[in-house]
Amino acid sequence: MDDHPGRVIVVTGVAGGIGRALVDTFAANGDVVVAVDLPDSGVIELGHNLGQPHLGLEFDVSRADDVVALRAVLEKRFSRIEVLVNNMGIGPTMAATANTPVEDFRSALAVNLVGPYSVACETAKLLKPGAAIVNVASLAGLLGSPKRNGYAASKAALISITKLLACGWASRGIRVTAVAPGYVRTPMVAELERAGKLDVSAIRRRVPIGRLARPDEIARAVRFLASAQASYITGSTLVVDGGWMACNHPGDAHQAQDRTPGAELIRPVEGTDARTVVVMGGAKGIGAAIARRFAENGDTVVIADGDGGEAVKLAGLLGDKHLPRRVNRTVESEVVSLFAELRERFGHIDVYVNGINDTLVPDIEQSPEVLQHILDVNLTGAFTCVREAAISMRPGSVILNLRPSLSLSPLASGHAYGAYNAGIDMLTRCTATELGPLGIRTATVAPGHIRTCAATRRAEVGGIDSASLRQRIHLGRVGDPEEVAEAAYFLTSFDASYINGSILHVDGGLISSREAGWGSEVDGAISTKRRTQRRPAARWRLLSP
Repeated sequence: MDDHPGRVIVVTGVAGGIGRALVDTFAANGDVVVAVDLPDSGVIELGHNLGQPHLGLEFDVSRADDVVALRAVLEKRFSRIEVLVNNMGIGPTMAATANTPVEDFRSALAVNLVGPYSVACETAKLLKPGAAIVNVASLAGLLGSPKRNGYAASKAALISITKLLACGWASRGIRVTAVAPGYVRTPMVAELERAGKLDVSAIRRRVPIGRLARPDEIARAVRFLASAQASYITGSTLVVDGGWMACNHPGDAHQAQDRTPGAELIRPVEGTDARTVVVMGGAKGIGAAIARRFAENGDTVVIADGDGGEAVKLAGLLGDKHLPRRVNRTVESEVVSLFAELRERFGHIDVYVNGINDTLVPDIEQSPEVLQHILDVNLTGAFTCVREAAISMRPGSVILNLRPSLSLSPLASGHAYGAYNAGIDMLTRCTATELGPLGIRTATVAPGHIRTCAATRRAEVGGIDSASLRQRIHLGRVGDPEEVAEAAYFLTSFDASYINGSILHVDGGLISSREAGWGSEVDGAISTKRRTQRRPAARWRLLSP
């Protein structure tokens, strides 16, 4: 049995563009890659070319016997498996529904859904706490498209299975997530273009960023979700589509281009200069953790907060080059003045992070005046900051909005919180569409229950003890501010260059429990403050590997 210092990563479906990028990305990371694909796909040669200790294996993972045989080989060869990436799949037939044979529909489900599910169940028998499974789904599983019936259905079902497995295996310390790529420049897409079934120039016009993704951009998103930096993310699906899903526009989202954009063909050289980062609400809690993460990277951080004293204290701890600024985001003139000062001092800013305000009152106390105040701080104030940040930015810059997970209900089920969450998400999507063509990306991070003073107050206001709170979260614990900071740092990094308008939940599986159909059971256990089993035993057995 082989034992290696690097993680052992099993990647299925390696013959295509994304699969090969996954292999290269993990291998370059120092991991041991076990590449799996169909017989005669070239996977054996790929394994030889990678060299020891990497391995290429021929299996048809749509066949139950092959899946069992794959698990037996892995168990015999390796002492541990840390990551499974389910990337196998067949593309859409691009046939009208009326012309699609049942066999083709069934084949899409077998390869794109049943195969990944079977591999996950078998591989999970070899996984230890801290392991991760990442399923490669598709934007087609989230948005309707003509002539993609079986393919779209299989990818939508894979996203749903991701949530179910995340809920079922969280107690074993196994995280399960998915990525949903938009259009990627792969051999599959090239073949559809050659066959006249895909107008790539029209796709580029529809994407706010103005191009298809490179396979490595999908691979880097997968690498993040499989990493320790994503330790509080499970059940989430990260959309990597350049802003396609965010755009609801009757015309072109991006102007027509005469040639293939260079960034679609070759990964641009990453800049090495320190960035200028503004963190609004950056003096305490999650905001402070984000400020510290950027400072550790060597970036210059502007800590903007209503509590000027705390901002000064944190800046002093981080070092002389970091700037504390007292700013009330509800006062437009103060926000305008801050960004004018920063443009004068730095010329531009590279990253703006809209932090979360800690104001919290229960539903019963939410008068129209309270509603207006919370919206002023968290939505109107956020808009003002985004507006001023955008005019201070250049291509390559990023705006990141934070808002609580919607599934914080009933702990903080205030009407205002639901309203401003929805408003923040739409602010992210609208700016992704508007600023994408200018080279500026936006995204949202939605933290769940995080170990901060604000999180403690939310529990107290909701009348919930810590044991019940942990019971409601599938990973069985509240998150650390640093875990949210890692997600924020990734989304603003060069590795997230095709993520635009997306929402990433960092909540320990909180929202997945609701979407997977277990929310009412868990909420009932909390409301009565009884320690009950979170899910029926029969359903648990179905999900056990």
